[in-house]
Amino acid sequence: MRNRVNPILSRKRYPVAGEGARATETMGLDKIDFAIIALYLAGITLFGLRFRKRQRSLRDYFLADRTIPWWAIALSIVAAETSTLTIISIPGLAYDTNFTFLQVVLGYLAGRVIISFVFLPHYFRGDLYTAYELIERRFGRKLRSLTAGLFLLTRAAAEGVRVYAVSIVVGIALGTGEIASIAIITALTLIYTFEGGLAAVIWTDVVQTVIYVGGTLVGLFTIVHLVPGGWSTIHSVAASAGKFQTFDFSPNFWKPYTFWAGLIGGAFLTTASHGADQLIVQRLLAARNQRQSVAALLSSGIAILFQFALFLTVGVMLYAYYRVPSASFGKPDRIYPQFIVSHMPHGISGLLIAAILAAAMSNLSAALNSLSSSSIFDFYLRHSPRTDEGGRLRISRFATVGWALVLFGLAVLSLHKVGRVVEVGLQIASVAYGALLGVFLLGVLTRRANQSGAMLGMLCGFVIELYIWLWTAVPWTWYVMIGTLVTFAVGYIASLIFYSSDTAD
Repeated sequence: MRNRVNPILSRKRYPVAGEGARATETMGLDKIDFAIIALYLAGITLFGLRFRKRQRSLRDYFLADRTIPWWAIALSIVAAETSTLTIISIPGLAYDTNFTFLQVVLGYLAGRVIISFVFLPHYFRGDLYTAYELIERRFGRKLRSLTAGLFLLTRAAAEGVRVYAVSIVVGIALGTGEIASIAIITALTLIYTFEGGLAAVIWTDVVQTVIYVGGTLVGLFTIVHLVPGGWSTIHSVAASAGKFQTFDFSPNFWKPYTFWAGLIGGAFLTTASHGADQLIVQRLLAARNQRQSVAALLSSGIAILFQFALFLTVGVMLYAYYRVPSASFGKPDRIYPQFIVSHMPHGISGLLIAAILAAAMSNLSAALNSLSSSSIFDFYLRHSPRTDEGGRLRISRFATVGWALVLFGLAVLSLHKVGRVVEVGLQIASVAYGALLGVFLLGVLTRRANQSGAMLGMLCGFVIELYIWLWTAVPWTWYVMIGTLVTFAVGYIASLIFYSSDTAD
């Protein structure tokens, strides 16, 4: 274990295992760690650039010409929904609480099954590029613009928080300022996303998933060896503190992590995020056929369950190691990165920091490509349909750069303004998901819903979700369900009242 005090490398005091908040520990990496991080950043950027020559059309750039195998799409889906928030904030959540977040992941699995039967058959009826083309086909151009616009606004806001989370890790590990940390990762991710399109995004996702899962497993076994007494001590300390509690069947609506909130709320959240959000739908549309798309979606659910269990276990093990309140670190999100830098053996520290950066870059590249694709197909090409293929490709790349600048700006604005970042990111995304999912369900489950009714329902659903987020204590796990039900009910009733020529019949 490293020396505990180094005033040159550390300006802030952090707790040491079993010694309370007054003890100090070192901060800093050595040359081996920096070499590993630099090798990863250079290697993944160059790997992504290998795909730049394959981009000859928008189908290549945004759908990888639909040649990606299901298993690669599955790993890309896992990477797309696993950001730095997940890797640093889920251990912090377990440090403060227990395993009850896994109940939400069970809902994630249920939502994937619903998407496979309800949404995917509609997406594969035609040559679609975005989720919101389905809305135009069912309702009309106005509602397509509204749903796509809502996606762009809320995805950018949620992604800004995720990019901000990168600065926590990079700042602790490399000692760079928060803004510089965000700029470094954004610039490197932009390079290969700009050039290689979705093919580069998916295949770098595959590599990055292996890196961050493998790195986390290495970190887990290292923590076991650092705790005196190993796993038996960890189990004893964690069990006595109730850290292994997974299920909570209490009927308390106001608790975010009960079985009912997790299963029902998680199912609604995933049905929206994977069935109505271009970030994931774009990957599902890139599959060779519907069967492979279903295989990718369902298998990614199993991987997500394993992954969240892994990150929660890390948090519980860190609790057994430190045995002090998370407030001793300033924020729970700092606990895992701080432990990596301060206590992991040299080399492993660099590997784990690279693993966290891998998750950050994979998520950011996914956001850039999906935001760009929606901007081009749902807005630009509808107003400039005669642009030639070369011009379309150039505009698409410029859109990618534009969104990179937007996300950088939003991440900077997020500095010092958020709490536990994983929950903030989920809250922001959930505020729009209910309205989006309600509209999609109106489209695929009803025949009498029309564009006017659906737009009114969407507006009501979004306003209700915004209200409960800002001015109530309703847990975020219920946001999507409430917004969906309001949107669907108001949209259907309004369609009956305003039944007119814009109906789908």
